[in-house]
This record gives sequence, C-alpha cells and structure tokens, in this order.
Amino acid sequence: MATRNAPPQEYESDDESYEVLDLTEYARRHHWWNRVFGHSSGPMVEKYSVATQIVMGGVTGWCAGFLFQKVGKLAATAVGGGFLLLQVASHSGYVQIDWKRVEKDVNKAKRQIKKRANKAAPEINNIIEEATEFIKQNIVISSGFVGGFLLGLAS
Repeated sequence: MATRNAPPQEYESDDESYEVLDLTEYARRHHWWNRVFGHSSGPMVEKYSVATQIVMGGVTGWCAGFLFQKVGKLAATAVGGGFLLLQVASHSGYVQIDWKRVEKDVNKAKRQIKKRANKAAPEINNIIEEATEFIKQNIVISSGFVGGFLLGLAS
C-alpha cells in the first residue's frame, strides 16, 4: 500500500506561533494531589515527604492492628468462655432460662434499636463525610495506615 506525503507547505506555517511550556514550573504549581483531590489538600501533604508519610502511617497502622488483634483475641476468649460456662451451668441444672421472657426482651430491644437507628442516620452520614474528606486530604498517610493495620493484624 503506497502512502502519499503531503507537500511541505501544509506542515510548515510562518503564521503559527507556539507557546513553550516550562514543565518544571508547571510541576511546582500543579501538584498531583491538587489535580486528584482539589486545592484543599491537608497539612500532612505539605509538611512531610511521601516516604515519611507512608512510614508514619504504616507504623501507626501496625500498632493499631497489633492492638486490635490482641484485644480481639482477649474479647473472643472472654465471650466464648462465658458462653461455655453458661451452657455447662444450664445443662447441670443450675440455671433455668425463661425463653418467653428472653423472646419478649429481644423484640423490645429490636424496636428500640430501630428507633435509635432512624434518629442517628444523619449523624452517621456526617461522620462518614468527615472521615472521607480526611482520607482524601491525607491519602498517602491513610494508605500507609491501612497497609500497616493489615500487617499488624497478621503478626
């Protein structure tokens, strides 16, 4: 297949002028996080380097994950042990359970939870919006925290 080259006068024009863009100056004025998250980026982005933010987030996340793991194991052991003791006591005849009363109390608790959940919905949405805005403003340290938290849970 043969291609035809256009005459040179179509490509070159003396009337057109081109603006030279200095990329170093452009990069200083337009940070990547400003393009992604807007101009209201948080103070963490401006004070510390990306590596420092990732390390800070990772260390705090690991500590939180490690504590969460230890407290979670302790709570699960306590709840499971308590349940086991109640079952042994029930089968041995020490504890008698009034199942009608338990059902009545559970239904009452369900109604109260539904009422409170409807009242708390705007507050919860507000908290979620604030948390989302914080994460957007501090995306690097938040990412480090999540990674560290997962590592802390695994260790």
